[in-house]
Amino acid sequence: MDFPVIGAPDAGDTAWMLTSSALVLLMTPGLAFFYGGMVRSKNVLNMIMMSISAMGVVGVLWALYGFSIAFGDDKGNLFGDPAQYFGLKGIFGGAYTATTDDAGVVTPASIPVAGGIPLTVFVAFQAMFAIITVALISGAVADRLKFGSWLLFAGVWATVVYFPVAHWVFAFDGITGETGGWIANKLKAIDFAGGTAVHINAGIAALVLVLVLGKRKGWPQTPMRPHNLPFVMLGAGLLWFGWFGFNAGSAVGSNGIAGATFLTTVIATAAAMLAWLFVEKIRDGHATSLGAASGIVAGLVAITPACNSVNVVGSLAIGVVAGALCALAVGLKFKFGFDDSLDVVGVHLVGGIVGTLMVGLVAAPEAPAAVKGLFYGGGADQLIKQAAGAGAVLAFSGIATLIIALAIKYTIGLRADEEAEFVGLDESEHAETAYDFAAVGGSARTALVKEA
Repeated sequence: MDFPVIGAPDAGDTAWMLTSSALVLLMTPGLAFFYGGMVRSKNVLNMIMMSISAMGVVGVLWALYGFSIAFGDDKGNLFGDPAQYFGLKGIFGGAYTATTDDAGVVTPASIPVAGGIPLTVFVAFQAMFAIITVALISGAVADRLKFGSWLLFAGVWATVVYFPVAHWVFAFDGITGETGGWIANKLKAIDFAGGTAVHINAGIAALVLVLVLGKRKGWPQTPMRPHNLPFVMLGAGLLWFGWFGFNAGSAVGSNGIAGATFLTTVIATAAAMLAWLFVEKIRDGHATSLGAASGIVAGLVAITPACNSVNVVGSLAIGVVAGALCALAVGLKFKFGFDDSLDVVGVHLVGGIVGTLMVGLVAAPEAPAAVKGLFYGGGADQLIKQAAGAGAVLAFSGIATLIIALAIKYTIGLRADEEAEFVGLDESEHAETAYDFAAVGGSARTALVKEA
């Protein structure tokens, strides 16, 4: 798009967006704990490494050409010009701080800006979205994907899939202030913070990668329970905390839209957690900590596209529907036989679709987006637009992921061998173990605890 624009950034907006960028980055370590606690003890370091390594791979690619593909001049509604901001050229320069001369005349900072914030901050904020989107996929393929293959997949998928889809949804014109690529500006579908670009995108990629990779040895006959539920709860808490930067930060300023999206995020997430626990209690007889953590994430996912377009009632409705449907959807892998290890499909794909489609039902005219959903007299028009946007991302991401996964499978290989899977990927891939316990009594010795 049209960068750089030279101007004086707003101090309040800049402070909020720096904070939001840090909050979104924190989500990736939060996801690492969330996923790490859900796997068996022999795979926890590998699981954490898959999330953390996404920070490295995607961070470098974003600086080289990712931002340019996502936000460069449009090329046929498909992607931005990858050469336009290659290596982030044109992002730096100008007077970074205000100055005061001897006469007391103040000259404000004048640097490349995006809206009211420094362009550097906007670049950093969007980088965090790219990182977490790639990391989300890893939960589906836990316990069996080679680490080197994961790094290659992460880099190629970010390049071929995420960066172009981000262009469709998030593209920003620095001169006009117009936000959104063809999905938002031409189709007029609403995706405020990434229901399509992040969650549907990662969710369908996870499903395709699982189908290409195959099931874990022993699944579903062998129990593969979470080894550390406190990790899971800690991860869910960090995700909820960081998500305020994700949703409210997408207002790209410290303003009323940020406040409204902050509140709808709280309400929907709380409702989704309770709905998930209710379904668990009715179905299984117990309301579990794993269910509470999963319900939190389901609510966060579902409200992401809709947080600027709903009121309190709509937030509650999205939370309840997402919590209940995602709680039921995680069981589909047993019915259809695909081994989605940590329920990325059931939570992120289903939750993303729920939130995206429900905009067409419960979008309220008094919300910042000022759009009427079906239940507010707006007819089915917005619902059709939401479905078209979701369908476009589903189709593109699914097909592209299949090609990438098959290419890696038949070149360097995707899956760890049977012995490595049996021993655990912590030891076979990283030569480390998460837990070394000193035995009590007798001579000092260290017992390496392995779970077959």
